[in-house]
Amino acid sequence: MMCLLIRKRINSFGDHLQEAFAKGLLKPGMNVMVDKRKKFVNSVEGLKHCLADFRKDLPWPERLDMTNPPAEDILSKGQVTAQQASNGELDADDDFQREMFFYRQAQATVLESLPLLKMHGIVTKRPDDYFAEMAKSDQQMQKIRKKLLSKQMILDRSEKAKKLREQRKFGKKVQVEVIQKRQKEKKAMMSAVKKYQKGMTDKLDFLDGDKAKTPSDSSKKVTNKKGPNSKRKYKDQKFGFGGKKSGKKWNTKESFNDVSSFRAKVAHAKGGPRGKKGQKNSKQNKRPGKSVRRKMKSRS
Repeated sequence: MMCLLIRKRINSFGDHLQEAFAKGLLKPGMNVMVDKRKKFVNSVEGLKHCLADFRKDLPWPERLDMTNPPAEDILSKGQVTAQQASNGELDADDDFQREMFFYRQAQATVLESLPLLKMHGIVTKRPDDYFAEMAKSDQQMQKIRKKLLSKQMILDRSEKAKKLREQRKFGKKVQVEVIQKRQKEKKAMMSAVKKYQKGMTDKLDFLDGDKAKTPSDSSKKVTNKKGPNSKRKYKDQKFGFGGKKSGKKWNTKESFNDVSSFRAKVAHAKGGPRGKKGQKNSKQNKRPGKSVRRKMKSRS
């Protein structure tokens, strides 16, 4: 209702302004906004009437109001007395002094109100079987409890899932390591079998399985590593020890002058008829067959 009245007044004021503008009554500089001074009304009668409404003749247990000066400060006696505080000599800008004043005033109120409460039969101590009702109802507390339990269950599930994932990762890692170890052992065993088949070694230690290696074995291995391995020995036995192959039969100055191995009978063929000697020598220098050479190699 109030809004409708305000709108009507605004509309009527706007109509008056439009009419004045049409007649040429409004000119620039004629209208100046002036702030009116606020008029303060000191209605003494009204204030007294309000005070009479507030003031009620009720007994003190119903009002429980106390007006008293602060208690005497025993610890800092002589600095600020109760009379000085009541006379307004307290420094309000000093935070510590101001807070101590409030504290002592509350202390004086307690000291004066306790005897009055006992006189009116009002209990000031809480009984042993005191039961204080909570601000929230039991239903609300049950809801909160259920919510907390559900959150705890969710956390427990996430922790269990995390542990299971870690265990699976660890299990996969162990499985991969075991598979790699088996493959390595298999590879080592196959290489040892091949060496045995080729005659590079005559040991059958690879058939013993996964036996713990003693420190003596490791020391033997270290000592064996100093010389050539079995593969190198087999190659040397089969193909020789290497070195320069070409130019072995070339004469040098020393070999040319050395005639200690010269035999005149052999050089001039005085040992008998050539044909027979040639046949005899051909039989002696004849190369053995392949099977014989194999047998000779296996014996060696």
